[in-house]
Amino acid sequence: MTRKPHRNGRGLFLGAVLGAIAGFFFGRAMGNAALGVILGAVAGSALLYRVNPGPWNRD
Repeated sequence: MTRKPHRNGRGLFLGAVLGAIAGFFFGRAMGNAALGVILGAVAGSALLYRVNPGPWNRD
């Protein structure tokens, strides 16, 4: 049986929130805060969905 990588919805949500906050400040510095929020939320949620695993002892 192969081990599947563990991913969770909390990482997706947390990444979207943190990415949106960081993207807001980065986008505001570049001149367009709304685009920064959108791109930051997408990038943050994709990163934390992949990187932030859930508990390893799931069956």
